[in-house]
Amino acid sequence: MATSIKSIPYEEYFLAGNGSCPGCGLTIGLRNVLKALGSEVYMVVPASCSSVVQSPFPNSSATVPLLNTPFAAAASAATGMVRALRKNGKDAVVMVWAGDGGTFDIGLATVSGAAERNEDILYICYDNEAYMNTGGHRSSATPIGTFTGTTPTGKRENKKNVPFIIAAHNVPYVATASVAYVTDLYDKILKAKSIKGFKYIQVLAPCTPGWLLPTEKSVESARLGVQTGMYHLFEIENGIFKVSPPSKAYLKKEKRKPVIEYLQIQGRFKHLKEEDIKRIEEWIDTISEEYAQLDGKRVF
Repeated sequence: MATSIKSIPYEEYFLAGNGSCPGCGLTIGLRNVLKALGSEVYMVVPASCSSVVQSPFPNSSATVPLLNTPFAAAASAATGMVRALRKNGKDAVVMVWAGDGGTFDIGLATVSGAAERNEDILYICYDNEAYMNTGGHRSSATPIGTFTGTTPTGKRENKKNVPFIIAAHNVPYVATASVAYVTDLYDKILKAKSIKGFKYIQVLAPCTPGWLLPTEKSVESARLGVQTGMYHLFEIENGIFKVSPPSKAYLKKEKRKPVIEYLQIQGRFKHLKEEDIKRIEEWIDTISEEYAQLDGKRVF
């Protein structure tokens, strides 16, 4: 049975007064992820916004053990950590909390290695779709057409499908989520917590300065990402693909909201021309139809 918003614990494991920007998606996501995991979790954080958000030394907003690592080292460090804990009889969750730059690009080799070995790690990528902590330049998570510091006329390539790349390693659990759908995210974390082996969850987490987005529009933009088909929510459990309930209706074109509603509240898309928007719409139609056909089927 799906969790209700009222049943999510009040306990906080990532405290107020941290260094995040107003409306920060990663902080919304991390608060709820830690509520699902509880106090028995060890965090590994590669270079990212989270390295700063947790607050500069000697202070910390995290109430659980946390290790900061170089960009590419998180999955390797988590591997060593989980093996050391198991050696000492501790069954605590080891969670990597990484941005898309440290997951899709710089860290992908070590992520792939840990996934191929099926290490008992929960790897969570908070996906704000660019390298936000180092100037807001494009990553391979950046959607096509997006303005960034290194794509001033718009990115030319589509977003890399990392969930499917990780699932191709035959890991037991892969999922996508959004900070706008808290109970869906919460339930996926609970499920991942109960599974042994490598788990990967990718969470859409808006960055208000990077997306050139008004503070009060953060959660709304994440919700519109799902409702317009720009960001699909799904699970791949033991190779079986399943569209998540919040995305189910929006696989149908007639049910989706116009993508312009998602694009127009973000300054990173203001330069797009009509033909650019049409290209995005065509991509949404294609991927939505593909996911509708895969729903309930084995993909790996």
